[in-house]
This record gives sequence, structure tokens and C-alpha cells, in this order.
Amino acid sequence: MEGDVVNQVVLGGAGGDLSVWALIEQADIIVKIVMAILILASIWCWAIIFEKSMRLRRLKNEAERFEESFWSGGALDDLYDRIGSRPSHPMELIFSVAMREWNLATSRGRSPREEDGRTGLQQRIDRVMRVAMNREIETIEKHMGFLATVGSTAPFVGLFGTVWGIMNSFQSIALTKNTSLAVVAPGIAEALLATALGLIAAIPAVVAYNKLTNDLSRYASRLEIFADEFSTLMSRQLSER
Repeated sequence: MEGDVVNQVVLGGAGGDLSVWALIEQADIIVKIVMAILILASIWCWAIIFEKSMRLRRLKNEAERFEESFWSGGALDDLYDRIGSRPSHPMELIFSVAMREWNLATSRGRSPREEDGRTGLQQRIDRVMRVAMNREIETIEKHMGFLATVGSTAPFVGLFGTVWGIMNSFQSIALTKNTSLAVVAPGIAEALLATALGLIAAIPAVVAYNKLTNDLSRYASRLEIFADEFSTLMSRQLSER
């Protein structure tokens, strides 16, 4: 008789409803915390994925337009005047800081005629371009570490919720002295839901991290190639002075 009462309490708590929302509502507080962490991590990952994807696409288009203007044969001073002191993307910034350094060195009629002067100016131009490029890449890469963290840890966080849910299921068996699937099904379902949420958070994070890392690497290489080409162009102009 007492066992029947316990069975009714356990099964009544489950309510026979194994929908996702019902499982979340009926879950143990620890499992609920795990699920909440995974859901929030997944939402934040998708926000980062969309932001990085759109930003990289925009930067790629802007770089293509700028390279067309740069290699169009027009005067670099005119291009610099159009950009002004407010470059809108990293490639413009690299060009702008290099041109600013060049103008400072050659202003007021001064000209780095000596070999040491040419070498020093060339080194300064290379340095400011490298610093600007590294700073911009670091900014673009912001929050990428979060994707890597979620991708590597979310399955284990979900596994913790799974283990906790299975423990609750065994406790239900011990209380009811009943191994019926109806007794343990809600707890097992909660446990599996925690695992599923862990995978839902981890899989997109890993896939996006790999793709975005490759895209960032290609964009960084593009900036490096532009900086090297621009440095070569500056070096040629210095040699002609």
C-alpha cells in the first residue's frame, strides 16, 4: 500500500508528459542550472557567429573596393586625402598610418636622402603597418575564444547534467522499489535532454570556430600581402629620391 502511494507521487510528478518544456520544468534544480547554462552559452555562441560572419563578409567587400582604388593608378596622396584620419576598415588603416609616417618624414622639404635615413623610414613604416594590422586582427578575433571554450566544454557540462539525472532515476527506483520504466523514464529523459543541449551548444560552436578561424586567417594573410606590397612600393619611391 505504501509503495503504491510512493509510485503515485513519483508518477504524478512526471505527469506522463515527456515534452521538452515539461522535462525542463520537472527537472532537478541542478539539472535546471546545467540546462540554463547551456542554453545561454548556445545563444551567445550564435550571436558571436552571426556577428563575426557578417563582419568578415563586410571587411572582405571593403578590402576589394579599396584594392581597386589603390591599384587604379591614381595618386596615393589623393587616396589618402579621401580617407582622411578616419579609415573605415583595417586595410585603409594600414594604408593611412603608413602614409602618415611617410608625410611626417618628408614634410617641410626634408627628404631621407642618406641610406641610413631611407632605411630608418622604411623600418618605421613597416613597424607602424605591422602594429596597426596586429591590433585590428586582435579586435576582430575578440570572443573567438568563447566559441572554442563552449565547443570543448559544453558536452562535459551536459554530461554532468546527465549523470545527475541518472542518479535521480536510481533514487526513484530505490524509493519505489520498482524498476518499471515508467518510474525512471522522466529522470532518464531529463538526463538525455541535458546531453542533447550540450551537443546543441558544442557542435555549432566547433564548426563555426573552425570556419571563422580559416576566414580570419585568409583575411590576415590578405592584409599582410597588402602591407608587403605597399612597403615595396614605398621602398621603390625612397630609392628614387
